[in-house]
Amino acid sequence: MSDPRRIARVSCHVLSQGGADYHAQGSDHWIVGRIATPMSRYPQYRASRTSWGLDVLGTLVVEVETTGGVVGFGVSTGGWPAAWIVENHLRRFLLGARVDEIERLWDQMYRATIFYGRKGLAMNAISAVDLALWDTLGRVRQEPVYAMIGGAVREHIACYATGPRPDLAREMGFVGGKLPLTYAPADGAEGLRRNIESFAAMRQAVGEDFWLMLDCWMALDLPYTLALMEGLRPYGLRWIEECLLPDDYWGYARIRAAAPPGTLVATGEHEATRHGFRLLLEMKCADIIQPDVGWCGGLTELLRISALADAHGVWTIPHGSSVYSYHFVITRPETPFAEFLMMAPDAARVVPMFQPLLEDEPVPVEGRLRLTDRPGFGVELNRALLAASEAPPRNTLT
Repeated sequence: MSDPRRIARVSCHVLSQGGADYHAQGSDHWIVGRIATPMSRYPQYRASRTSWGLDVLGTLVVEVETTGGVVGFGVSTGGWPAAWIVENHLRRFLLGARVDEIERLWDQMYRATIFYGRKGLAMNAISAVDLALWDTLGRVRQEPVYAMIGGAVREHIACYATGPRPDLAREMGFVGGKLPLTYAPADGAEGLRRNIESFAAMRQAVGEDFWLMLDCWMALDLPYTLALMEGLRPYGLRWIEECLLPDDYWGYARIRAAAPPGTLVATGEHEATRHGFRLLLEMKCADIIQPDVGWCGGLTELLRISALADAHGVWTIPHGSSVYSYHFVITRPETPFAEFLMMAPDAARVVPMFQPLLEDEPVPVEGRLRLTDRPGFGVELNRALLAASEAPPRNTLT
């Protein structure tokens, strides 16, 4: 009799709208409006984040089916390029393997892609496969993923909200709010003044005790960051996030050393694997690391990263990635809360982060989120959305 836990099928879907690639939004959505980015130095790319192609890749969905007929899935970004990697390279390591051989499969996928991977598209592809394996294993065992990685340490997850309206987030019960920075160094002294004034106004709106943070999304340089932190000193900045490009470990170390008392330094959203995070930790670059479970190497690698961070006395608060980070957060005593991206266009109400891709996706109620005991990650795919997914695009450049 054949082993029902062996992998019989691996397949990919790509969506241009909805899901993990949450920047694929209409022009009226706050997340694609004027927000400081690494491209803000070029005037023609300041007004919209999609003008320079942030939304071009799309959402990657990887499905894994066992010989026993159990189907699980994982989600990341990377679109058709990442799907090509899964279907033409990674699949050979998966077919015929047992779905519970996650450590070996991760190691094989990582070593096999090392000559073109380590970060970016290849790691997104590995992450999506890894999440699919955990989801499938949970369905085989009829256990939620959080139960398989240590069990819940709390009844619910406290959440902070990322978006332009922390004042509304406080009314909704969130423990904190993270503002996207609007102006970058290329906007000069006037832009710096406006950044400080908008943060000060929001601090006045939310009160002194509310966690208020600032997301700089890799847009700044070292002198500007130091000036910004000094200007915000009177306004209770709880943490400043991802100021520099992710490879500038030396710059982050200087920022952390210069941060005013009470201001934490957070980064790591665009870092990958324990090897990258080891540099951040050993060089004392951050008080908080923020791996994205869909980009850093999946849940398997996130568990390694968080253990390393815990040994260094640094919090691990994953970048917002819906159920894939929630199942991690609820099992970690050293992770105090989760990020929730406000995906309503005006950030005035709570909607599922990966809508409309995931059915039964949990959302915070009064700032608190509860997980069910459904197997795997506890959600299902919107099959109607998958059926409408597009064919691989041809050359559309003009």
